[in-house]
Amino acid sequence: MQKVARKHGMVCLLHEKPFAGVNGSGKHNNWSMATDQGVNLLSPGETPHENAQFLLFLCAVIQAVDDYQDLLRLSVATAGNDHRLGANEAPPAIISVFLGDELTAILDAIKNDTPYEGQEKVIMKLGVHSLPRFSRDTTDRNRTSPFAFTGNKFEFRSLGSSNSIACCNIMLNASVAESLKQYADRLESAENFQDELHALIKEVISAHQRILFNGNGYSEEWVKEAVEVRGLSNLKTTVDAMPHLLDEKNQKMLIEHKVFTETELKSRCEIMLENYCKTVNIEGHAMVDMVRKSYLPAIEGYLYSLAKTTSLMRSVSENVKCNYEVSTMERLSELTDYILERVKDLEQALEGLKAYDSILETAEAIRDDVIPKMEHLRKHVDEAEMLTSEECWPFPSYGKLLFSVY
Repeated sequence: MQKVARKHGMVCLLHEKPFAGVNGSGKHNNWSMATDQGVNLLSPGETPHENAQFLLFLCAVIQAVDDYQDLLRLSVATAGNDHRLGANEAPPAIISVFLGDELTAILDAIKNDTPYEGQEKVIMKLGVHSLPRFSRDTTDRNRTSPFAFTGNKFEFRSLGSSNSIACCNIMLNASVAESLKQYADRLESAENFQDELHALIKEVISAHQRILFNGNGYSEEWVKEAVEVRGLSNLKTTVDAMPHLLDEKNQKMLIEHKVFTETELKSRCEIMLENYCKTVNIEGHAMVDMVRKSYLPAIEGYLYSLAKTTSLMRSVSENVKCNYEVSTMERLSELTDYILERVKDLEQALEGLKAYDSILETAEAIRDDVIPKMEHLRKHVDEAEMLTSEECWPFPSYGKLLFSVY
């Protein structure tokens, strides 16, 4: 994409959140399973045998996402994606599974041994009754869901535009394999396969129902319910998420399935945190450079223009009040002082990163100190932009970037 863009005199921007308050840039990773004969294991099918097969593999995915939600979250963790997740058409950092109302109702009927209130009331006994046919849920456009079932596949929607799909698929494949390994060990030794299968699916639905959510992932109520009631992870940043790669349960699963060695896991964790630190460090220094070399001189230039205009107008008549000029100069003068102090704070924070010995400590300092100072500085510069003449401003406005035709 970047090469093609360059051929046409353009630039392909893969930053996940280049514009505050505007939709970010991400990917949907469409994921399913099929046999070597091309049979889709996540297709509901039309016979009791296919229904049981579908539900078993569906449960394997649900359990995998619940058991290893931290691995899925860290698989899409980057400095850019931290800004995107949870706002403007992107799913939240909390991992949950969307199944749609109809499939959720079917699972509830199986779990509770109650009639499914579909076209006809049927007790959902696997291997005896056919799973009611259902179409893709009309609400699967709910982009607040990070992991959604869409008819015969899942969509993992948390990837940023710069993410490789490799890491999330590694984690998803390995965690689903772990679920299926557990099921195989249990079912292969069962005396009555059908009864054991039915009992297994009921148990999995009951044990992992907390990960199922069809509602608005942006709401404050969901964040509170997810964390405080359901006990789900809310890993908001790369620094929060990445160290979980080395959690005992995650290392054990990935090593047992021969996906990674312990050394590879430690290396991957350190490299990803180092990438995070380098990215934000570059952005921080670029911000300092822009403020000192472009923004402050531009504001000063406009202040000079206002002062000159005010002086000229008052020389013509003492009755000229110059309210606009004076009030704008006063506020811009205040903002200039604020911006100077904030850029000094940011420079000091960036310099202070050299004092940390470990990459994790450096990353934590960036999350807790550097990024808040960058956001504070930006807030003052944004206000100054609204008060400064467009002709004096050194960079294009959002309006020009997004809507002008060059």
